[in-house]
Amino acid sequence: MIFYLCTALLLFILLVIIIGFSLSEKGYQGPISDHFDGKKFLNPDGLPAQNFPAVLKYGLTRKPEPYTENYETYVRTEAMPPPPTLGTKITFVNHATFLIQANGKNILTDPVWSKRCSPFQWAGPKRMRPPGLAFEALPQIDLILLSHNHYDHLDLDTLYRLREKYDPQIIVPLGVKNMLSKRGFTKVAEMDWWDTKSIMGFEIQSTPTNHFSARGMFDRDKTLWCGYLLKYQGFKTYFLGDSGYGQIFKTINERCGPMDLSLIPIGAYKPRWFMSPIHVSPEEAVQVHLDVQSKQTIAMHFGTFPLADDGQGTAEKEFAIALKEKGVDSKSFMVPEEGMTYSFGT
Repeated sequence: MIFYLCTALLLFILLVIIIGFSLSEKGYQGPISDHFDGKKFLNPDGLPAQNFPAVLKYGLTRKPEPYTENYETYVRTEAMPPPPTLGTKITFVNHATFLIQANGKNILTDPVWSKRCSPFQWAGPKRMRPPGLAFEALPQIDLILLSHNHYDHLDLDTLYRLREKYDPQIIVPLGVKNMLSKRGFTKVAEMDWWDTKSIMGFEIQSTPTNHFSARGMFDRDKTLWCGYLLKYQGFKTYFLGDSGYGQIFKTINERCGPMDLSLIPIGAYKPRWFMSPIHVSPEEAVQVHLDVQSKQTIAMHFGTFPLADDGQGTAEKEFAIALKEKGVDSKSFMVPEEGMTYSFGT
């Protein structure tokens, strides 16, 4: 009996390794820099994501708060209007997916319409809220910004659908272009931190964040992660992506700020001993808002996928407390509703 149990365990471990290897992507190949050692990328504030023993400890000691499938969330099904030529309109889909309409163009950030943020649609973190904007209601998509290669931010099934229907330009961090190119995506441009590109009337700048990257077991930190700053018509929209807190946000403000509009995550932050290097807490999110001197900020990355131990509603409650403690008006840093459109700069 022991022999068969050991054999089964070894086969299971072997299967996990094979799957982990098959999911791993080719890493970036390029010159060494202050954040690339020739093999892996490094965080600007020296904050490494947790190692395997910490991941194992987290898995064995988790105390996740409850999530409930909430399909009463509003879903916009009517077609979106054309983008404005003046001003900015932001529609919150959910998680880190926004439709940005500005300068006569339609832009999506980290688009995810799948039911799970996982390599498999039968396992992995399940969507607990429907996308606030139906895929069929999208306008012509001109540009996609991808912050990094995690499954809750880079969803291949959604990208395939967008390519088939709209064939948009895609902007990615260093190393991610190879993953998309080998799957037939041709309109892909990659950026290093602080790089700028002029595309479709926008000046796009890639900004540093404290995070990590991986698609499988053997490609950890082999591609870059970033945020993006969009500059147009004298207006600056900052999409943070994912990040732990650090000095980098004051640096971003010194080099690029102040921001007119920011999209900043507030969720997937518990327990702090494990998540703090890669995800800001609600209190830290408010501090980021202050660090980049954002005139208006919209919260994201909460309540959709159960990615950490904070449950539905926890981030919003602690966020409201943090606003009061730091003296920030809830109108200047707001929690958006799915499917709703907000106008700025008009």
